[in-house]
Amino acid sequence: MGIALVYDIARWEERAILEAARKRSISVELLHLETQPLTVNGKPPVEADVYLQRCLSHANALSSTIALESTGLRVVNNSRAIAVAHDKLWTLALLSKAGIPTPRTVIAFSESSAMKAAGTLGYPVVVKPINGSWGRLVSLAEDEETLRVILEHRVYMNNPFLKIHLLQEFVRKPGRDIRVFVVGDEVPVAIYRVSDHWVTNTARGGRAQPAPIDGELRELSLKTAETLGVEIAGLDVFEDPERGYLVNEVNAVPDFRNTVAVTGYDLPGRIVEYLASTTRR
Repeated sequence: MGIALVYDIARWEERAILEAARKRSISVELLHLETQPLTVNGKPPVEADVYLQRCLSHANALSSTIALESTGLRVVNNSRAIAVAHDKLWTLALLSKAGIPTPRTVIAFSESSAMKAAGTLGYPVVVKPINGSWGRLVSLAEDEETLRVILEHRVYMNNPFLKIHLLQEFVRKPGRDIRVFVVGDEVPVAIYRVSDHWVTNTARGGRAQPAPIDGELRELSLKTAETLGVEIAGLDVFEDPERGYLVNEVNAVPDFRNTVAVTGYDLPGRIVEYLASTTRR
């Protein structure tokens, strides 16, 4: 029966996956959530062996995956993996427990507690929302006064999660971080995200460059994916001058347009081949 592509907005990535499947004569059914409702514990909306989750909206991705799984369908990534990866606290907690190196992190539940935590970490500190992507609402506090202003703005936003403050040490990166891709039990490609700004996300102006994958990075990436239960993912990794690689975040529905553009690696094709291989097991 092939593959089903679950999406809400058809971006470059989704079109590239369709083209990769077409070149390999692999059938792909489209499941557009804006036009197709899902029945809980009912009949599958389309017939496929495996469903690839590609929703831009995290809420859509998680909710649709839960609904599809209720009918006994296999979705990549599964609902738990999507939920864990989107939650920075949950991600860091599981990785730390597994012995995977991460930036030093503190969670504070009030402004005064956050100020105390920053003093423990040492300035500058990075303040993040627990949930989010593309570097949104990520701030750098160089000193107490800057942190106080950031916290005051967060407290008055109408979002209870922004009243929980995730504070991290500021890692002295070499002007870049690494986006590593995992597909099944492979780590096929990686890029540097380079920027003069401390935020290196390509969505925030970072420049993509090909990055090598050494044995340590490969092993770290596979262990991270296994710990979180993700099959297809993009990992954000820092290079600390003293501690080496630190896993910062994991994306369960990763963008990869810039990666393909600068490396020439056929990541959409590798994703399609992996999904097709799982249907034959």
